[in-house]
Amino acid sequence: MKRSEVRPHPHRLPPPTLPGEVLEEEWLKPKGMSQTALAEKMGLHVQVVNGIVQGRRAVTAKTALLLAKALDTTPQFWLNLQNACDLWQAERELSGKRRAASQ
Repeated sequence: MKRSEVRPHPHRLPPPTLPGEVLEEEWLKPKGMSQTALAEKMGLHVQVVNGIVQGRRAVTAKTALLLAKALDTTPQFWLNLQNACDLWQAERELSGKRRAASQ
């Protein structure tokens, strides 16, 4: 790393955007598609789609495949969004345990 490069401390980075937020803001709203319509297209209960949009449910490999097919994206896109959130949360949990152990 060059001296002029400044990287934020990993614990101070904001959380990544949730897959559900991306789903709602980048696909559902622009297409005028309801969660119910997407759920029907995916062959899932609307509660699954709503859980993802609300951030209460993670995107699984199966859901990523269904989202990719329904929205003409790739499953990796959805899994990468979820992975970023999972890694951010795990880092915060581990750093909290390290701080507690050092006190």
